[in-house]
Amino acid sequence: MTLALYVPRGSVVHRAPAGLKLLALAGLAVLVFAVPTLPVVGGALVGVLVVGLGAARLPVAVLARQARAVLVWLVGLLVVHAVLTDLLTGVITVLRLLALVLAAAVVTATTRVTAMVAVVERVCAPLRWVGVRPARIGLALAMALRFIPLVAERADRIREAQAARGASPRGVRALIRLVVPLLVQVLQLAHTTAEALDARGADDEPARPGRMRR
Repeated sequence: MTLALYVPRGSVVHRAPAGLKLLALAGLAVLVFAVPTLPVVGGALVGVLVVGLGAARLPVAVLARQARAVLVWLVGLLVVHAVLTDLLTGVITVLRLLALVLAAAVVTATTRVTAMVAVVERVCAPLRWVGVRPARIGLALAMALRFIPLVAERADRIREAQAARGASPRGVRALIRLVVPLLVQVLQLAHTTAEALDARGADDEPARPGRMRR
């Protein structure tokens, strides 16, 4: 399993500015929530597939892996809505969530992390007036995008190791056997990363020009 979300291609979607793609993702989210109808939500999902598989030339496995990751949530939402509201509302909710997940996958697969971080830092630049450091927000985004596939790979390794020892891959016990070692590894990874950032002075306040002159 690759540790990178970015899939290198020479498509027009890859060459599009990162800010434009993030703006399109935000606009899609507003559209599917503001107009929650089956034609709009279904059309949004079809449009995302056309852009991802056609214009961006992404492998089907990339989008299929993202859809498979939220399959349990999609089925759960459909069942809950079918019981509490109605089936049509459940279908719209599931299609809306799937469209947004796949759209986010297309953006991350066609945009380098550095480009997305640069856009986020520029957008958050006015927050400096209230004491927020945009660089920290960009660092948090970069680390999240970096560690999501890393954690997924660790989970796959644990699952494969347990299957090799004859453990059942299903059931509550299997879930506990997966979550506990994965949580330990994630905490160890977070501790190591925090020490590395601290050693590089990531939490230091930038020196002001007046202080440098003094």
